[in-house]
Amino acid sequence: MKKKWLTVMLALTMIIVSLAACSGNGGEKNNEGSTTNSPSNNPSTTPAADPQQYGDTGGLTLPIVKEPTTITYMLPSNAANLNDNKLVVNEILKRTGIKVEFQTYSPQTYQDKLKVVVASGKLPDIFTGLKSAELKKIGQQKGVAAITDYVDALPNFRKLYVEENPWVIKSYGDQSGNLYTWPIFNLNRDVNHGFLYRKDILDKLGIQEWTNTEEFYQALKKLKEAYPDSYPYASKGLANIFRDWSFGWGLGNTDNYPAYYDEKDGLWKFASVQPAHKEMLDFMKKLYNEGLIDPEFLTDTQDSWTTKMTTDKSFVTWDWIGRLDLFYNQIKSQNPEYDLRYGNPVGPTGNVRSLPEVSDFSIAVANNKNTEISLKLLDYLTSPSGSELMTIGVEGVNFEWGPDGFPVYPELADLPLVDIGVLEDRYSMWLEGAYLRPDRRSIYYKFSEKEQEAQDKILNGDKREARDPILNFTDEEISILSELQTSLQKAAEEFNAKYILDKNYGEKQWTDWVGNAAKNGAEQVIKVYNDAQKRFDEKK
Repeated sequence: MKKKWLTVMLALTMIIVSLAACSGNGGEKNNEGSTTNSPSNNPSTTPAADPQQYGDTGGLTLPIVKEPTTITYMLPSNAANLNDNKLVVNEILKRTGIKVEFQTYSPQTYQDKLKVVVASGKLPDIFTGLKSAELKKIGQQKGVAAITDYVDALPNFRKLYVEENPWVIKSYGDQSGNLYTWPIFNLNRDVNHGFLYRKDILDKLGIQEWTNTEEFYQALKKLKEAYPDSYPYASKGLANIFRDWSFGWGLGNTDNYPAYYDEKDGLWKFASVQPAHKEMLDFMKKLYNEGLIDPEFLTDTQDSWTTKMTTDKSFVTWDWIGRLDLFYNQIKSQNPEYDLRYGNPVGPTGNVRSLPEVSDFSIAVANNKNTEISLKLLDYLTSPSGSELMTIGVEGVNFEWGPDGFPVYPELADLPLVDIGVLEDRYSMWLEGAYLRPDRRSIYYKFSEKEQEAQDKILNGDKREARDPILNFTDEEISILSELQTSLQKAAEEFNAKYILDKNYGEKQWTDWVGNAAKNGAEQVIKVYNDAQKRFDEKK
């Protein structure tokens, strides 16, 4: 594995050298208002005369350039013709003086295209999607800009990520404190996943919604008694079921599972060898042995799972809250009484995951003659004014405020559903990698009655696990994790499955597994996490 790692690093270094050679002036900053494009590339539209009409720019002065300038912006999208007289493109030009040329590729092919572009050394001015370690390597060789070098010119970035959330640079920057990725602020809904249950069936049988793990078990038993041919709990998440349930046992981590941070001890641990993990497996094993969980819970397809959850084959699952209304709309003509609802968490903590407030999509800016202008464009999109443009629109042009405080789109009144996909296709709004601070008044945060019930249930009951720290690993640590973490996770998933499905698995097999996990690198992996945590805690 070490030889393979060295080969990868050598290849990456060659790419970086190419990038540095193609980066123009090597990151020399442009003065505000300078013209960097040749006349043949300049759009004819001039910046607006009155920038005050665009709302709160967070202290950023508009227009960003005195003469129109073209910026290339590469991101994934299935929307067609994003640059053809779309509202966002025209409005950015009018407000900032910058003509954005979006270079888009389907999400299915985007990563392959990105590899070709990076290898060519001809980077777009702004792009998204590189892995964190690769982006840092390119940044350290001056292929992409260190955003932290430009903080004084970026008031919205400075406020959010230097003054209010200084941990972001510690977590996402390199070991020298240079940040090469522009974060996304406050994207995630508070509650987006959890246990879902057929309220219509529970009500019919006089079963109360569970409030703890034992009541959950008893509810499944009663469902099985009433529907002997059913398997009350169904799953489509494959091996992710262990991660998804783990928050209820105090072992959860969305990105690094089965590594997780134990707030009580102030240490990172390997979830799959903890006593609480065995308790969770024992509970799952009991459900399996009693026919309360679908035998295909580790292999089921989405289509098969959908059929079970929309008939009388299964009644409880774990999924995204959007499913509450999607399933009803799918089945209401055949079963108008169908009522899928968000259920209480299961497990001794009674908690679900906390989604991160800051997200990293590896949005980077090339080091070239347009660097500072590109960064100021990102700063504008991070301002309240830019946020409203990218995720709500332009009042009086494509939307009006509705009585509930959410936007209404008159041009789209004939559509059965207006979602962020429609807004992306019609107006170039909600482009992944271009929304940097979603406005909470957007329709993305307009919950249905069932979705709002989920938010209220978890938030009012304070039923979210604490967010784990986001750590910053050295190159050597990344090498160790690359070599060991994936194989350990796979081994853990294989053991979990055998423990539940094989009636002969018990205490002896558990003890053997704990010993084998340590021999196969679990302790080494956790040491990497705790070493990185120590540096994180010591960094001011």
